[in-house]
Amino acid sequence: MGHCYHHALSSARKWGGTAEDYLPLHQWFDESKEITADFRHRALRHHAQGIFELERTFGATITISSGRIVPVRLIGEQHVLEDLGFIPSFADWVRCIRPQPWMGRAQPLHKLVDPFAARQESGPDPGTPPHSAADPTAA
Repeated sequence: MGHCYHHALSSARKWGGTAEDYLPLHQWFDESKEITADFRHRALRHHAQGIFELERTFGATITISSGRIVPVRLIGEQHVLEDLGFIPSFADWVRCIRPQPWMGRAQPLHKLVDPFAARQESGPDPGTPPHSAADPTAA
């Protein structure tokens, strides 16, 4: 498919009303083109969880200009099917990401911000008597 307006025209053909009734939903799916202007933008919302997020954002149904009530999830499914031919899971997208070394270089932040964790790694607090009630391993 391509442009949000064409998805909206397709929705109007399927459920009635006008393209303007559906345009905000289809624009929501394609807002990720602001991040990357090629097919990879679809990894953000073009999957099963994205369809449910569309429903959380717009509600379970919309009432179109003709007065008909249309389930939002069906509109989301239509968008993804028109773009991809099936509805992938987010895991389907993630499996296609080639891991790079920088992706796993997390710093041990807990050592810097959690005083309890810092004490545990350097040994018990010198002010704590041995086998105190604060020590659950004391027998």
